[in-house]
Amino acid sequence: MSFSIGSLRQAAAKTRSAFRDRLASVFSKSELSAEVWDDLEEMLITADVGVSTTENILGELRGRERKGQIREIDGLREGLHQELVARLNQGISALALDDQPVVILVVGFNGAGKTTTVAKLGRYWQQAGKRVLLVAGDTFRAAGGEQLNIWAERLGLQCIAGQRGADAAALLFDAIASARARGFDVVLVDTAGRIHTKTNLMDELGKMRGIAQRQQIEVRTLLVLDASTGQNGIAQARAFRDAVGLDGIVVTKLDGTAKGGVLFAVADELGAPVRFVGTGEQPDDLVVFDPEAFVTAVLE
Repeated sequence: MSFSIGSLRQAAAKTRSAFRDRLASVFSKSELSAEVWDDLEEMLITADVGVSTTENILGELRGRERKGQIREIDGLREGLHQELVARLNQGISALALDDQPVVILVVGFNGAGKTTTVAKLGRYWQQAGKRVLLVAGDTFRAAGGEQLNIWAERLGLQCIAGQRGADAAALLFDAIASARARGFDVVLVDTAGRIHTKTNLMDELGKMRGIAQRQQIEVRTLLVLDASTGQNGIAQARAFRDAVGLDGIVVTKLDGTAKGGVLFAVADELGAPVRFVGTGEQPDDLVVFDPEAFVTAVLE
């Protein structure tokens, strides 16, 4: 599997375009001025970084200016780079999979690309030498289990699926027992698409997490976030964080939108790190997220 920085740069191309003209306006000036700061603020908000995160970034940069750490345009450019990377580095730690098995709940909004992402993650950990069990926990959608089974056969992975309308928590209970008996390392659970305002559906995710925890199984939660939703993704991420916690985010459709600036807002406001970026529809189209490389790609 390829995790090339080039793939990440390509995925960020439209977001870079959203920054480009404003960057030229800001950094073509000969000296710092009120106009430069106004242009920088407009650039960040236009690129969907969000008002709150933009204010935080500008506050830090103006603080550096007052301390004499930023005296010229080049210093502002470097400071901006550092602040953007710092936002994306918030909450980052190793996604530890030391205990076996580990349950990973893959959650997200309808249409974000969860099932395909589960397959890609399965491929990723398979190539890392882990024994992976897929669980078709999307028992609401008629084709949910069938779609994941097709992926499993294609990738040479095992998959457990239930009947349509089955209790997803009970299915997970059975999958954990199977994983223990058969020596699987990672149990990847494709959950039904949630509308984050539907309390009963969010409660079901909490039930699934509780089932795993009562079996004394470590649980991680990854949110699949469609980059094209922009600032609406913040509300989605907050709802899932409150329901089941978030150990990281997998961003999809970044290559098709100029709203990639939302990644800074998600990480800044929720402290949830971006772990992976999907770059296409094939199983190897998954890039381990690199904050430094992403910011460099956006600002170049």
